[in-house]
Amino acid sequence: MTKISVMIEKFLDYIAVEKRYSEHTLTSYKKDLQDFLLFVSSTESTVDLTKVDKKVIRNFLVHLTENQFQKRSINRKLSSLRSFYLFLLKIGEIEVSPLESVSSLKFYAEKQIPISEEEMKELSGILDGDEENYLEKAIVETLYQTGMRKSELCNLLFDNVDFSSNEIKIKGKGNKERIVPISSILAEILYKFIDIRKPLPENEIYFFIRENGKKLSEKFVYSVVNRYLSMVTSKKKKSPHILRHSFATHVLNNGAEISKVKKLLGHSSLASTQVYTNGNIEQLKKVFNQAHPRANGED
Repeated sequence: MTKISVMIEKFLDYIAVEKRYSEHTLTSYKKDLQDFLLFVSSTESTVDLTKVDKKVIRNFLVHLTENQFQKRSINRKLSSLRSFYLFLLKIGEIEVSPLESVSSLKFYAEKQIPISEEEMKELSGILDGDEENYLEKAIVETLYQTGMRKSELCNLLFDNVDFSSNEIKIKGKGNKERIVPISSILAEILYKFIDIRKPLPENEIYFFIRENGKKLSEKFVYSVVNRYLSMVTSKKKKSPHILRHSFATHVLNNGAEISKVKKLLGHSSLASTQVYTNGNIEQLKKVFNQAHPRANGED
């Protein structure tokens, strides 16, 4: 194993143990570093990443842009490299990070339009009438009624579904755990799913199991959600994340406190949750007109 390969492995061990990053994040970081190493080895006279300077980083950005990487993907790779070089600084392998004055690319995030409550009611009717695909019903309802991420759904442990108190323990980003209450309706759906659940021995610990006995994959979950949402909406985004977005929007619209929604979603900061309030200006106007004395012309 080369010196740089050892450094990368040490870095991955560091963010796994010290930072407690998820397996999914580790895989992404490893892929980003491998891509960068491949670029450096094909364009520079050295493969020693400790010798890389700002010019190499900028050439890498040009390379990614020319290969039509989205700005969001480029920024993620920059973030991976930034973390890696901060680690090299920490262990004394370098004195200055080549990303010290390299900024992330600016871009305007595409507005996420949630599925409407009416569309979700229509989808609920479709799912109720589709008894043959009970796993798929459980997937869609769980995502929408809990707001969990698709990775959290795939890795949900059987022992973390508590029917006695109607709660689910979710392990989120950075292995942080949160408790999310579930409705009696969802509890009934999940309890019924247990009757058809036949896991392979190595997958016994996971709650959601496919017909082949294996745990869910994120690709499978995306396919299920996209197919069912296509039945009720023409909106562009039809992903598990849009169900999470819809969950947050709908509970906020119906009076939930934003601090409580933050806990349900597993956000580390309130700013992450506030994005779901941006599209609720009409709801805010309605609340204002009903509650504020000035809105009613009172002194």
